[in-house]
Amino acid sequence: MKELGLSWEEIKRTPRFELEGLLLALGEYNVLHSMDGYDSEDINSLAKNKPAIRGQWARYNAARGKYYSTNEKSPKTFSGLT
Repeated sequence: MKELGLSWEEIKRTPRFELEGLLLALGEYNVLHSMDGYDSEDINSLAKNKPAIRGQWARYNAARGKYYSTNEKSPKTFSGLT
């Protein structure tokens, strides 16, 4: 909980569902920014020594695809989103 910047008193006063939401958001943030600054060539060279990096890279790309769509045919109106 140190990463959230909450004191012990704030943690005790906060409802459980809010704490769970904050932790989920923190985890999503960590995945979303875990591989910033790397490209696929860097990952290929790093994966030779640590194959687990490919799994982390895949999770990173999935999260980026979820929030940063590069599809040019995305809907431009709210009704197009539904």
